[in-house]
Amino acid sequence: MDDSRPIFQQIAEQIENDIISGLLPEESQVPSTNEFAAFHRINPATAGKGVNLLVDTGVLYKKRGIGMFVAPGTRARLVAERRDQFRMQYVEPLLVEAEKLGITPEQLGSMIREAGR
Repeated sequence: MDDSRPIFQQIAEQIENDIISGLLPEESQVPSTNEFAAFHRINPATAGKGVNLLVDTGVLYKKRGIGMFVAPGTRARLVAERRDQFRMQYVEPLLVEAEKLGITPEQLGSMIREAGR
């Protein structure tokens, strides 16, 4: 856990990361709020707030009396959202800085390919 953000947001992000990685496939049941609370040693209400945040956004859905499940189509939606965030947080500022330094998009692409080796 990271102290800079509320715990319930970190729980929600952990679930999203598990969906994106395939650890929690679509239509699979997610751990209960009590399981999250016990694992992270937090109040079950805090864990519930993180889970309910994902219910509110359509990432999870409730099956009455059974628990929470990953909604169909969620992984693709989360990946698309994260790609948009990545572009805004990293790529666009990178392009602005490269332009200031006179680095062409081709040169930048070459730099990225070299760094990725």
